[in-house]
Amino acid sequence: MKVELRVIHTSDVHGTFFPFDFINRRSITGSLARVATYIDVLRCEYDDNLIYLDGGDILQGQPTCYYTNYVKPDKPNLAAKIANYLKFDVETFGNHDIETGHKVFDKWMKELNCPVLGANIINTKTGKPYAKPYTIIERQGVRIAVLGLLTPAIPHWLNPSLWSGMRFDEMVSTAQHWMDIIRKKESPDIVIGLFHSGREGGIRTEKYNENASLRVAKEVPGFDLILFGHDHVRYKGRIKNVEGKHVMCLDPSCNALTISDARITVDIKDGKVVNKHVSGDIVNIGDLPESLEFMEYFQKDIDEIKRYVNRPLGKSDAPMHTRDSYFGNSAFSDFIHQLQLDITHADISFNAPLTYDAVIPRGTIYMCDMFNLYRYENQLYVVRLTGDEVRRHLELSYDRWICTMSSPDDHIMKMDEEIFFNAPHYSFTNLAFNFDTAMGIDYEVDVRRPYGERIRILRMSDGREFSLTKTYRVAMNSYRGNGGGELLTHGAGIPQEQLKDRIEWQSELDQRHYLTREIERRGTISPRPAHNWRFVPEEWTVPAVERDRQLLFGKAVIQGLTNKHM
Repeated sequence: MKVELRVIHTSDVHGTFFPFDFINRRSITGSLARVATYIDVLRCEYDDNLIYLDGGDILQGQPTCYYTNYVKPDKPNLAAKIANYLKFDVETFGNHDIETGHKVFDKWMKELNCPVLGANIINTKTGKPYAKPYTIIERQGVRIAVLGLLTPAIPHWLNPSLWSGMRFDEMVSTAQHWMDIIRKKESPDIVIGLFHSGREGGIRTEKYNENASLRVAKEVPGFDLILFGHDHVRYKGRIKNVEGKHVMCLDPSCNALTISDARITVDIKDGKVVNKHVSGDIVNIGDLPESLEFMEYFQKDIDEIKRYVNRPLGKSDAPMHTRDSYFGNSAFSDFIHQLQLDITHADISFNAPLTYDAVIPRGTIYMCDMFNLYRYENQLYVVRLTGDEVRRHLELSYDRWICTMSSPDDHIMKMDEEIFFNAPHYSFTNLAFNFDTAMGIDYEVDVRRPYGERIRILRMSDGREFSLTKTYRVAMNSYRGNGGGELLTHGAGIPQEQLKDRIEWQSELDQRHYLTREIERRGTISPRPAHNWRFVPEEWTVPAVERDRQLLFGKAVIQGLTNKHM
């Protein structure tokens, strides 16, 4: 007998449930509404032999999530409601799911009709996994084991209060431990890894790697298929493990624009599997129509979220563009800097753009704009740093971002070039949400100098002397304060375990809440660049900035932007 299975995998959906962006009030490609169309067709062909797995980071990223996570937490969690509608067979935790905190993710787990996996998420009281380590799915006599793992780098990003009572173990040893148990206890015919950890790279410590999916594929024999995410990079490949067998590995990237689609064929003779074959691809579902049944089922939820995001908060007499933040002082970053200083009364503020190219238009500011102004549910911290630690923090930040120029014709930005449709496309080499600037100090960034010698802090912005030995109160988000981006650890040189002792104050609620409240209090805001830092020498940097701005963003000028109700 031949059994054919189809395994669909989404990951890092980040609240992209419907075919429009609630933040920017526009239609989008992708979304689980389009995935619903894809799987409806497959269910007609495969029936129960269609298996739907999700790799986490589904609870954070759009107002669709935020609304039932925090605004109306007594309502059924929308992410769980959608997973149940689409008949997810298995979920696994993502780091952004953990970031919502126990109240949210514990409730989400209870409302799901499928198990949530996390073999390396350990309950510190019991020493056992906080969630199920694996689950068994049976289809036509074929036993499929699904083992779930989460990147163990959570402590580098998140406030411990969000994951109290948990520990995150290294992935390779955990996978080997549970693989031994699964093989001995369950005798599976197929083993699937469902990981929220990228391909490779990221944070590396003596204890673990942030992105270890391919390492598990190579070093832990027994997997037939590994489905992973977290790094938002599409991947398809066959990895040879230590036994010389090949493992199909797929990563669909993010936002439900593409999905992993795996085919498993199993030959059974006399009740035993005698042959199996696994293949897979990354499928673009962005051109598919949304499922009308799906949209109709969730229409009341959609209408309620629209009313929430279209609530007016105040007015702005000038537009704010994220893209300006990469090339010097910008109204966008400096507005957040100033609010952080006003809210905390800190000496210095650190902030990075959290979206690549967002816009807050001139005119009425709506609730949806706050998700462009501040994308994630970070808390606000005040951290004690010496002047030299401030300088070294900024040294690493700018090193992630700019080149060392040896002539006026060099690039100033660190960029990668790819060819799409026979044309070059440029993007930043590193993640822009780690491009911290500072306010509260006046400083220069000399692009001719190497890493470690670029930052020259001239003075405090209020005219006071700046000292490398003095301790300052520095406002920053909780991601940065907990070690995110490694700017405080590898940059400023503070050991990870000492960061918690440097935190002087932390907000009770997420930073967007306080920014929203401040805009409502002011009524009208006037965002302007602060002009407290610059790239030098300007005879090199000014033309270099304009050249690289054109390569990254083109010549299009956004004109006449207005906020409109959805």
